[in-house]
Amino acid sequence: MQHLTGRSSSGADPRRYRAAVDSSRAQALIFDFDGTMVDSDAALVAPFVALGVPEDEISFGHAIAEECERLGIPMDRYVELYDDTAVMPFPGMAEVVPRLGRWALCSNKHPTSGLSELRRLGWGPEVALFADHFGWAHKSIAPVLEFLDLSAHEVVMVGDSAGDVRCASEVGCRYVWAGWNPRVAAHRPAGTVLADPSELLDLIG
Repeated sequence: MQHLTGRSSSGADPRRYRAAVDSSRAQALIFDFDGTMVDSDAALVAPFVALGVPEDEISFGHAIAEECERLGIPMDRYVELYDDTAVMPFPGMAEVVPRLGRWALCSNKHPTSGLSELRRLGWGPEVALFADHFGWAHKSIAPVLEFLDLSAHEVVMVGDSAGDVRCASEVGCRYVWAGWNPRVAAHRPAGTVLADPSELLDLIG
């Protein structure tokens, strides 16, 4: 597993982005981590609550440094309180990961937590980028493509938030929603929503 440095850009309105999985198979999948591969909502929320933030003020899909700043919480203290042993794969994900072939991770998560969870789960993406690689701003998948030596049309991004849609829209790659996340299922977003991790295998060739 290797790590690259990149910087994200902002812009596109994720509500206007529509991507459908066409008949071509992807050479690699690029995943968000929290809420996409692992069920981490409770673990992400707990440090904020412990530090006095009302739960209804907490949202998902943001760079960790930006969310800590928004909520007035020191990021180092947040990381200290974060319990990475509480995070588990969504049902079916652990069985699918060994069959994915080429895959990468692009996450807004703090690297200390993210790398610890990858080690515990025994997962080895070809490249894993966390929040520090983007100067603690919102992530971008452009450096992932550079490392993989693939173009945008050769990959599919899998995510669970409007921020993930924005990442895909910025480079013009296909995007699918992790519909096994109850938040995604309840939201019923536009675009391609997968119901089970096993459907990921239909995307790759």
